[in-house]
Amino acid sequence: MTTAAVVLAAGAGSRFDGPAHKLRALLHGRPVLSWALDAVMAAGLDEVVVVTGAVDVDDLVPQGVRVVHNPRWADGQATSVRVGVDAAAAAGHDAVVVGLGDQPFVSATAWRSVARATATPVAVATYEGRRRNPVRLGADVWPLLPVDGDEGARSLIRLRPDLVTEVPCSGYPADIDTSDDLRSAPPPPGGSPWN
Repeated sequence: MTTAAVVLAAGAGSRFDGPAHKLRALLHGRPVLSWALDAVMAAGLDEVVVVTGAVDVDDLVPQGVRVVHNPRWADGQATSVRVGVDAAAAAGHDAVVVGLGDQPFVSATAWRSVARATATPVAVATYEGRRRNPVRLGADVWPLLPVDGDEGARSLIRLRPDLVTEVPCSGYPADIDTSDDLRSAPPPPGGSPWN
């Protein structure tokens, strides 16, 4: 059984008012997306796929990470999840763990823990009891995912709680959506990815 990490990096980032797209904005000297990808890479899943759309971030993606473009990114996050799932299916993976490129504080441990939670087809990270990313989706639920709109797997999780396992994770799952989020971000422990 193989599992791909799918990092969604396709949105316009319209709430961010900085001089660059939020994924390119510098967080403690490095782009936001770079922090997120460091943690995903450290998690050691079978493949890492980055779904792009509104902005070209190819130069921020490490060698060995596959980039797939979502031409329908403006139709909502569900389209990006679908592009990532389709890429994983084409590569023969049995599951995906989906997270966001603008969540630079999600740890490698969270990615690994969610990936290993295979008791149900869906596993979702929780932080102090609140559901957040990443989310593991087994291949048997891929046909149940929405094809458009801004709810990636949330509607499936809400409608089919019988398919869901919660995975308690430590860390800081905040998004970088605004320049205030960027300014108030905590420093990385020891200057390294949040592992």
